[in-house]
Amino acid sequence: MSRSIVPDLASSEIWFLTGSQGLYGEETLAQVASQSQEIAAALGAATDIPVTIVWKPVLTDSESIRRMALEANAADGVIGVIAWMHTFSPAKMWITGLDLLRKPLLHLHTQANVELPWATIDMDFMNLNQAAHGDREFGYIQTRLGVARKTVVGHVSNPQVTARIGTWTRAAAGWAATHELKLARFGDNMRFVAVTEGDKTEAELQFGVQVNTWGVGDLVAAVDAASESDIDALVAEYAELYEVASELLPGAEKHDSLRYGARIELGLRSFLEAGGFSAFTTSFEDLGGLRQLPGLAVQRLMADGYGFGAEGDWKTAVLVRAAKVMGAGLPGGASLMEDYTYDLTPGQELILGAHMLEVCPSLTTSKPRLEVHPLGIGGREDPVRLVFDADAGPAVVVALSDMRDRFRLVANVVEVVDLPHPLPQLPVARAVWRPEPDFATSAAAWLTAGAAHHTVMSTALGLEVFEDFAEIAKNELVVIDKNTNLRDFARELRWNQAYYRLAQRL
Repeated sequence: MSRSIVPDLASSEIWFLTGSQGLYGEETLAQVASQSQEIAAALGAATDIPVTIVWKPVLTDSESIRRMALEANAADGVIGVIAWMHTFSPAKMWITGLDLLRKPLLHLHTQANVELPWATIDMDFMNLNQAAHGDREFGYIQTRLGVARKTVVGHVSNPQVTARIGTWTRAAAGWAATHELKLARFGDNMRFVAVTEGDKTEAELQFGVQVNTWGVGDLVAAVDAASESDIDALVAEYAELYEVASELLPGAEKHDSLRYGARIELGLRSFLEAGGFSAFTTSFEDLGGLRQLPGLAVQRLMADGYGFGAEGDWKTAVLVRAAKVMGAGLPGGASLMEDYTYDLTPGQELILGAHMLEVCPSLTTSKPRLEVHPLGIGGREDPVRLVFDADAGPAVVVALSDMRDRFRLVANVVEVVDLPHPLPQLPVARAVWRPEPDFATSAAAWLTAGAAHHTVMSTALGLEVFEDFAEIAKNELVVIDKNTNLRDFARELRWNQAYYRLAQRL
């Protein structure tokens, strides 16, 4: 009954735009068109670019550029455009189009040939291959207009070039996903907590997400409506996918807990599907008629691509959903995560991350164990949950905080490690990691930035895709990685405070 809602990125289009001008004549423009088609085809064939590249006719005047921008804006399947100035394309022609363009933009600074034909190069060759200064003209007008974009330099035969373009297309897909995102909050956020608060109206303007609240009673009605036959089928699916604790097996004393966990999943899934939601939140302080805090259901829905935030944290749910879409087809996963506790052994410091129940099994390639245990919070029956250890490897943890006059993204590059010791008494899914550049610097920088304790952890994506996402969104991002030192980090935060306040609309 699991149904992925992560889109096939190949169904999304990136339009490839080539700039030139009528001055060159039909023969040269035909060559421009032919060579730009070859470049677009090379991008389309690159295995690290997951979207469909669509070549568009060469643009040579202001009106065609304006129309192309409007067409791209109106096309739902188009998530961004790549622009290349094959020859010299006078940039004043691009002013109106760039001003109108609302889709993410990548400026590709390349040329048709890799090597210069030193022995035969003549003025005909020079007139045809002018990207070296045509793209500089284009870069100037983008900077003068304040256009957010990514710039990639190099020939498309270079895997490093296509890898960077592929990363940007994933960020563009995440941007498109947040603009389609409907998020259901079941109840409010945890009482008295500051960081899970936020301006939902501003979030819709900034990221496109619709955040609204539904009473837990609405969810309970959907849960109660689940049929026994559907519960039977889902319990059988659990037995195939997971190692089920003996007390949860049919006929055992806790089997009813498992059936109720399945009932929650069926009800929650049906509610989200009926409303077109791809992210949601719950809160252990607002459970209404639910007998358990949703654990297993949340984990499985996240594995299917839903965004989730605990304790009403809708901002983290947005990040989880974006990370699910941006990581489509890549090994690894994405999940709600929380920095829970530390091992402070000098020189060997580690962070143990977990949550009460809700960590996504996409973080592991092992077979999770399905267990039931008391929760000690929420005042409900013992909930079922999947227990596992996150796979070792590189990862990034990212938080989204409301800073009153803007949202701030904070990203920390980390290395997930194998558990140094077993955790036989900790019945939750968990990850243990070592942050860059070191524990003390990472933690101090995180605290200085006011970053949230809820994050999205992605083991599928690297830092660059979040940098691209922030650039597309024109949203503040501060990075904690191997190059971070606290003096420069604090200075960056002060500069950002001034910049983002000055850059706001009046």
